[in-house]
Amino acid sequence: MLNNIVKLSMVQRWLIALASIRITVLSFYPNLKSKFKNIKLSHPPENIENYTMPVSDIGNPKDYMDIAISLSKELAKTAVERDAKAGCPEEEIKQLRYSGLLPLVIPTQYGGIGAAWVDAFKIVQELSKSDGSIGHLYGNHLMLTVFSHILGTPAQKEKYYQLTVQNNWFWANAINTKDTRLKITPDGDNFRVNGVKSFGTGISVADLRVFSAVPDMVNWNLFFVIPQDREGVISNQDWDNIGQRRTDSNSFTFNDVLVYKDEILEPSMNSAFATFTGIISQLIKTHVYLGITEGAFESSREYTRTNSKPWITSGVDSATEDPYTLHHYGEFWIELQSAKALAAQAAEKVQAAWSKDINLTHEERGEVAIAVFAAKALATRVGLNITSRIFEVMGARSTATKYGFDRYWRDLRTFTLHDPVDYKIRSVGDWVLNNELPVVTQYS
Repeated sequence: MLNNIVKLSMVQRWLIALASIRITVLSFYPNLKSKFKNIKLSHPPENIENYTMPVSDIGNPKDYMDIAISLSKELAKTAVERDAKAGCPEEEIKQLRYSGLLPLVIPTQYGGIGAAWVDAFKIVQELSKSDGSIGHLYGNHLMLTVFSHILGTPAQKEKYYQLTVQNNWFWANAINTKDTRLKITPDGDNFRVNGVKSFGTGISVADLRVFSAVPDMVNWNLFFVIPQDREGVISNQDWDNIGQRRTDSNSFTFNDVLVYKDEILEPSMNSAFATFTGIISQLIKTHVYLGITEGAFESSREYTRTNSKPWITSGVDSATEDPYTLHHYGEFWIELQSAKALAAQAAEKVQAAWSKDINLTHEERGEVAIAVFAAKALATRVGLNITSRIFEVMGARSTATKYGFDRYWRDLRTFTLHDPVDYKIRSVGDWVLNNELPVVTQYS
């Protein structure tokens, strides 16, 4: 009986500590030489492959953008085939490992590349041009590599930064806090988790997995990080959606899964920065949308130049001279450039806020959120418009399944439903008219 009381009180102490600092639970989905040779994971995944990276120096933006462009071109060769096949993106993640881009935003003092967010967002956008799924997975990974920096203790931050670099690990998550079916209960000094969690994007191929679970009798989520080989986590293989088909976003069932105390992230600061994961996640999604749209635009332009025919009454000999085709492409380009420019402004604001770390104020955080909301809303509208209208300038033959042009709209339509853009626009309007900053939620 006494043990049970002690167990429950430990959970309660954590919850009280979390509530007292008013942390809002947030989400979400080389040849680099580690400086930390002697670091060991207390509960390491088994059978982690050691990759020998071909890149000797990717320490500046041109280096890693060149790598991303090369990888994007390689992925484009099989994008249609992989979209049709769906399933687990194991090969794509192997290519990401080999590229050396996994430690992109990890600071150099921990052995990472130390890229700025303004550059990281561009990498996400570039990869999304050829494959929305891999852009989604990689964007989530980047956000999760800094998760313990924002929501963990200083020791957890240091541990996960170092280990990610040392082992070239890939991260994934299922931290949808609206899904409260996953329960965590005390078990001695540690915990056990049971239940179901949905939207486990990339979990099947991740070395480190982040989940959220709810303790009994409370309405609060705890985040925890477990390795790939932790027993009792079972994929339900139920992801069969029209888009983002290679994200493998299955639900997962937990059967008495062990979670060690030090695997639970413990926020240790009362600051606006401790709520910043939602901001990063939203702008990552925005750049995935932009990448998908840019990929559709470029593919459509190439097809129009090489395959499309002018209409019989156009009075011209080439589709590239057809007045209505020119008009539509002009609209597409203007809209896309506008969306990219607004996202670039938001990225600069995110970078400036990130640099302030725990000194970021709540007002500054709210103003950054408004910029991100505006960029996401415009990218959503522009993207859905362009990805659906490209067929008007390509012609009926472009609908052949061998081209796979429909995947751009399917991917974008699926991913833009992650959280309602209408609420982002409403928040912008409330700020414009009433100077009200957005309410901090999992999605903002």
